[in-house]
Amino acid sequence: MKKNKLLLILTVALSAGSAAGETLRIDRDECRRLTLNHSESLQTAENEVGRSELDRKIARTAYLPKFDATATAMYMLPDMEMMGAKLQNHGAYLAGIQLVQPIYAGGKITAGRKLSDIGRDAAQEQLKICRMDLISEADNAYWTYIAVRDKVKLMQSYINMIDTLYAQTQTAVDAGMTMGNDLLRITSKRSELLYQKNKAENGAELCRQALCNLIGVSFETAIEPTDTLPECMPPSELNYDITQHPEYKLLQINVDAARQQVNLTRGDFLPTVGLSLGYSYYGNIKLKGVADLGDGNYMPYTQEYRDGIASAILSVSIPLFHWGEGLKKVKKAKLAVDNAMLDQTRNSNLLDLQVRRAATNLKDGWNMITSARTALELAAENLRVMQNRYDESVSPLTDLLDAQTQWQQARSNLIEASTQYQIFRTEWLRATGQL
Repeated sequence: MKKNKLLLILTVALSAGSAAGETLRIDRDECRRLTLNHSESLQTAENEVGRSELDRKIARTAYLPKFDATATAMYMLPDMEMMGAKLQNHGAYLAGIQLVQPIYAGGKITAGRKLSDIGRDAAQEQLKICRMDLISEADNAYWTYIAVRDKVKLMQSYINMIDTLYAQTQTAVDAGMTMGNDLLRITSKRSELLYQKNKAENGAELCRQALCNLIGVSFETAIEPTDTLPECMPPSELNYDITQHPEYKLLQINVDAARQQVNLTRGDFLPTVGLSLGYSYYGNIKLKGVADLGDGNYMPYTQEYRDGIASAILSVSIPLFHWGEGLKKVKKAKLAVDNAMLDQTRNSNLLDLQVRRAATNLKDGWNMITSARTALELAAENLRVMQNRYDESVSPLTDLLDAQTQWQQARSNLIEASTQYQIFRTEWLRATGQL
């Protein structure tokens, strides 16, 4: 029994360890897909598109006739006296059907339909904006995580280089070819590198957790990117057109919506025409009394009333005098159109500025890569020369350590520049509405 219990505990422990150590291998496109699938904000935006489409269908029904049916039953006590007779409503009923067809509503039906179309378009553009923002966020987190991991690997490579140098110096000290304080310098440098590597590893862990949260997986999941920082190419000819950006389209949509609100407001003060057709049937209304036969005799009688009634009503409503209320409301709605147009101009300029800023960042990012590549080539050549000079005992250890530091910094700068360029490129596509 104890043996089985121990086996069960070990099985659970191993299962938990396996779940905690799960590794997820993803590339950039998969990172984007997982981010979009996990995002609550995107789901909300998609629901808004669905709501707007239903509003659009609802608005279409305003053109169609409305059918209504009614049924009424009544039991009334006491009976009503009517010219010596009693009117009985013991279970009287009335049932009918009615058709109402709007003929003209001052243009409000047309304006409402157009507003529903505008609302649908606005929801779709908002969905595009949400998708672009999420993709941009996913790219930023993905490339940053790769960059920090590369820096950890770089620090480890640097530490390995220092370890090799330490072994070489130890051999030289043992042979009496150099001083022992060189070993202290190397050990001190190694301690500094271990501290920097620990910071980089902490940064990588934070980036991993942020990426797990973004793509919707457990915080214990190990993320293994299948991409490496790509060989960057200079930006091609940049297009500064902002008309395809969803935010620009939203600005025009807001102007169109404000104009339809003017028509909707004006419709409240225009004539309306409607047609109503109906048919009602009533029954079980009884009249009881006594009839005088003229020869001194009386005869009780009961008469039941039931019949159908058809009706056709054409109604016209014409607003005559409302103390200028309609004119003032229309002017107020037109001022909202002016504000929407001013907002369109202001924000179009801001969008244009955003695109130009993204283009400048992209160009500067490429210049940073070019400079970082040149610096790395020079640092690598300088390290090679210093290593040879040190091996030949022509140059001191401090010069070699400085050369190694310069190479490590140049390599780190190239990683940062390449990462930032990828982020700038995604931001450029987002700013121009191409993401």
